[in-house]
Amino acid sequence: MKAIVLSAGQGRRLLPRTERVPKCLLPVCGRPLIGRQIDALAACGIVDVTVVVGFAAASVETVLAELYGAGRARTLYNPYFASSDNLVSCWVARVEMQQDFLLLNGDTLFAASVLEQLLSAPAHPVTLAVSRKDRYDDDDMKVMLDGDRLVHVGKKLPPDRVQAESIGMMTFRGAGPQLFRDALERAIRTQEAQRQWYLSLIDTLAQRGVVFTRSIPSQGWTEVDTPEDLERAATPGAPWLGVRVPPSVPV
Repeated sequence: MKAIVLSAGQGRRLLPRTERVPKCLLPVCGRPLIGRQIDALAACGIVDVTVVVGFAAASVETVLAELYGAGRARTLYNPYFASSDNLVSCWVARVEMQQDFLLLNGDTLFAASVLEQLLSAPAHPVTLAVSRKDRYDDDDMKVMLDGDRLVHVGKKLPPDRVQAESIGMMTFRGAGPQLFRDALERAIRTQEAQRQWYLSLIDTLAQRGVVFTRSIPSQGWTEVDTPEDLERAATPGAPWLGVRVPPSVPV
């Protein structure tokens, strides 16, 4: 399986830290966020990685080359990063969606065990990693479930009717890549495309009964969206800080 990481954004909620440095290059205990993601992918055997870049793209490409060598992590440039949401980044990456793949938000840090749980889930066309907590707010990407089948996903779902939130990680297997590519091609032709999240397409696919979920423990991952998130991500002992890549895996 290959991985596609969506890291085109600047991370405006982290200004002034991200005035010149994109969110994905912010250090988390001395290693850039994107490096910690790729390390965790490699620890689970995923070494075929494409990163969608945008803001300060050249800086991201330089850091990736310094960390992993030339060509280890390919990049695709989203020229519309400043005026669009992540659906467009997915459309830019559609050329990499010809086989089973993992899609990862560029601000999700996770322990290798989290990814292992997602990869070990039954091979449905689309599987979304979700996590449960006591209460959900307006900023959470909330989900409604029927057992482990996804019914709806979105930020505007009523908090009292949801069962979990998306952690920003999902797999596409079998017919899943084609289903997602087709949905992207339809969506990109609409006026709303630049203002859409890719999960709006997953919500639509869920109505066809092809999207399932895998529940992930809340302590195994974190999102980095605000200064408080960044500070929490660097908490000593956090599971995403202890990733060890096997010597046999190239880094």
